[in-house]
Amino acid sequence: MYLDKQAEFSDAQAVTSTAISTNVMDLFAGTRSDAVNNTLRDIGTGQDVYLVVITQTAATDTSSDATLAITLESDSVAGLSASPTVHFTTGALAFAAFSPAGTVLASAKLPAGNYERYLGVRYTVASGPLTAGAFDAFLTTDVDAWRAYAKNYV
Repeated sequence: MYLDKQAEFSDAQAVTSTAISTNVMDLFAGTRSDAVNNTLRDIGTGQDVYLVVITQTAATDTSSDATLAITLESDSVAGLSASPTVHFTTGALAFAAFSPAGTVLASAKLPAGNYERYLGVRYTVASGPLTAGAFDAFLTTDVDAWRAYAKNYV
């Protein structure tokens, strides 16, 4: 899988409570600073781009009842705190579904739509907190989607 460091939101980011990704992408970088005429971009069209989120370091919780929801959000401010638009969500994942290291939590094609200037990932921990756990999140055009199946012949 090809990984561009400029398209990386989290690189082994420790998450124990609700947090925004370490890196937030500025979709308007390199454009005019007064971007008055074009305040939105549609990055979900054209070549397929995928959001991938992986548990990098095993998550732990004292009572193993925490849930984790991951959302891809865009907003007009870098902190994703004004009125973020949610473009993708995993929904609440049960502890057993996201805690093992190496677990792929999301591998989803970005949907078409209006993306605001700043793009990032939000990790929402509920019934926690987590006592440990780290996650990777990034955009890529080359996602691992191959699966092995049992042979279908005798």
